[in-house]
Order: sequence, then structure tokens, then C-alpha cells
Amino acid sequence: MGALFLSGRPGVGKTTLLLQALQRIKVRTGGFYTEEVRKGGERVGFRIRSLSGEEGTLAWKGLRSPCRVGRYGVNMEDLERVGVEALRRAIAEAELIVVDEVASMELCSKRFKKTVVEALESGKPVLGVLQRKAHPFLDEIRSRPDVRVLEVTEGNREEVLEEVQVWLRRTALSREHI
Repeated sequence: MGALFLSGRPGVGKTTLLLQALQRIKVRTGGFYTEEVRKGGERVGFRIRSLSGEEGTLAWKGLRSPCRVGRYGVNMEDLERVGVEALRRAIAEAELIVVDEVASMELCSKRFKKTVVEALESGKPVLGVLQRKAHPFLDEIRSRPDVRVLEVTEGNREEVLEEVQVWLRRTALSREHI
């Protein structure tokens, strides 16, 4: 089926665009998304939420963890409990697998990387967000012949949303679901 990933600089609206596209379809989706946590205008961490409602802390400023990304300690337990398990359920049960996102924090987990590969090889469509920076795992995903990556900018969000919807209609889902 293939995969479509959104990429772009932090804060450009990749997750928002992905969630907008999901609101317009009526199929069984599974997977997860991430969101910033802010206090007093300052970003203090990231939350991870499965599309079926589980949530956890992906990373937090000052959290003690063997995996650190900048000022954030990655909560491996919640990443695997929420993110990996949501992907495993999606591979088994969903019509569309959602992976938001594949980036430095998530790459701390070998189980996560293995499960992303399983999702890509499942024969089901995958819609996700892929970090822009060079990394062997990210580069491997980008180089797959069944993966397409769209760059999101402030100026092209509406056009990218339309491209995602066209992809969903053509590649992922039957027209009757849209």
C-alpha cells in the first residue's frame, strides 16, 4: 500500500495537518500522535496519545533518563506502552496506520523502530510524520520505494493537506470512505 510521511521544520504544523486529514475520513485508524506540553508559555515536555485514547509522557524537561534529546529526558516506558502498543494494535486491526512521529525521541527505542518497520511492511497504508534531519533509520525509511515524503511549510499547508487527501483516496482507502 505504501506510506506517506510529512516532514518540515519543528512547529510548522505537521501534526495539526495530519489530524485534520484524519478528521475527514471514516475508516478504522490506529496508531499515535504527539503534542507539546506548555506551562506559562514555555515548552516543558511532550505527550504521546494513541488514537484509541491512551496517553503518556513522551519526554519532559529534566526527566532522568538514559535517553536524552536536548533538555528532555525520554520516558521509554510510556513511549513503548502507548506508542509501540498502539502501532501493534493498528497493524493487527486498523485500515490506516498513523505514526506521528518518527524522530529523535522515538528513535531511542529499538522496539519502536522494529514496530515502525513492521507497520511499513504490513501491506497497510501508513500516514505519518518523519523528522527532517539525517539519521540512518530515518534515511532508510526515506529511501524505501514505497514511501513518499511531503515537505510542509507555512506557505504550502493547504496544498499539502489536499495532497494527503488525494493520497488517502487513491492509495489508502476506497472512495466511499472519504
